[in-house]
Amino acid sequence: MSRILFIEPFYGGSHKYFADGLSKESRHEIDLFTLPGRFWKWRMRGAAVYAVQRIKNLSSYDAVIASNMLSISDLKALAGSALPPVILYFHENQILYPLAEGEKEDLHYGFTDFTSALCADRIIFNSRYHMEAFLGGIPAFLSRLPDFKPEDSTEFIRSKCTVLPPGCYLESKPIIPVRFPDAPVIIWNHRWEHDKNPEEFFEALFKLDDEGFPFRLAILGERFSRSPEIFSIAESRLKNQIIHFGYMESAAEYRKILSSGHIVISTAVQENFGISVVEAVSCGNFPLLPDRLSYREIIPEEFHKYCIYRNINDLIKKIKKLVKDFNPVILEKLIEANRRFDWKELIESYDTYLEEKKIP
Repeated sequence: MSRILFIEPFYGGSHKYFADGLSKESRHEIDLFTLPGRFWKWRMRGAAVYAVQRIKNLSSYDAVIASNMLSISDLKALAGSALPPVILYFHENQILYPLAEGEKEDLHYGFTDFTSALCADRIIFNSRYHMEAFLGGIPAFLSRLPDFKPEDSTEFIRSKCTVLPPGCYLESKPIIPVRFPDAPVIIWNHRWEHDKNPEEFFEALFKLDDEGFPFRLAILGERFSRSPEIFSIAESRLKNQIIHFGYMESAAEYRKILSSGHIVISTAVQENFGISVVEAVSCGNFPLLPDRLSYREIIPEEFHKYCIYRNINDLIKKIKKLVKDFNPVILEKLIEANRRFDWKELIESYDTYLEEKKIP
C-alpha cells in the first residue's frame, strides 16, 4: 500500500467528486489537500506556492496527485528534492477551453497546462478524446506564441499519458419503464455555464413547446454567481413544464429527481468526459448527445444511431421518435454498458496504476 497526497486547488464540482471518490475507494492511503472551488485563474497561478508553504513532510509520501488547476512546474521548483513523483490529472485543459462571450484570452493558462505536462512524471486523462485533443492542440497553440517558441514536445508528453475515466457512484437497479409517458421528464444536470451551450438546449425545448409537444422539465446542475441569461428566460417561458429548477445540494434528492426523469440531453461544446450524463443514465434516463467531444466514447458505438444527434433538428426528431418508439431493451443495455464507469469497476485499475513506481 502506498501513501499518496492528492492536491486539489479547485475542490468543487467534478474535481471534488473525483478526489473524494478516489480517496474513499482506494486501498492506498490518500490524504487530501484542497482549496475551495473558486477563482480558478488564481488557483493556477498561486496554488503551488500556497501548497508548498503549508504541506509538511512532502517526502513522507510515495507520490503526489494534482489536478491541472495546479502548476506542476512551480510545485517542483518550490518543493525541490522533497517532492515525490507527481501524477498530473487532467479534468480539462486551457489550450482548448472555449472562451465566454466578451472574455479576453490569456495564453498563460494554456501554457501552464503545457509546462505542467512537461514537468509531471506521469499524466492521467479522463478520456481518450481529451488526451488526443490536448496533444493534438499543442502544435497550433505553440505557434501562437510571439517568438522564441518552445519546440513541440507532444510525443514526450504522450509517453507519460494514461487514460482512466473518473469513477462514478451509480444507481444499481433503476426502474426502466415499458413505455415513456406522453409527457416525458427531460433532464438538464450540467453546469450553468457557456461551455455547456444551454442556448441550444432551450432552443430545442422552445420549438417543441411551440409545436405543442408535451414534456416536463427538471433543471439541475451547479450554478455560479453569474449564469447565462437564457436560464431566466426559460424559467419564465417554460414555467408550466418545470418540475424542478436549480442546484440540488442533497445527493439523495438529486438522485431522486434523476430517477424521475426519462431523457437526459447535452448540448455541450466542451466536455472531456461527462459525469452528469453517466449519472443520469444510471438512473434510467435515455441519453441524447451531440456528435462531438467525448460522447462518442462514453456511449458504445452500437448505440450511436439512437443516442447521438447531428444538429438541433436531429435532436428534436430523436426526442419525438424516442417517445413514440421507446424500446426498453436498448435502455437496459445502455445502463449495463454504463456500469463500467462505476467506482466498483474502476478502482482496481487506479490502485494498480498508483502502485507502479516506473517513471517514463
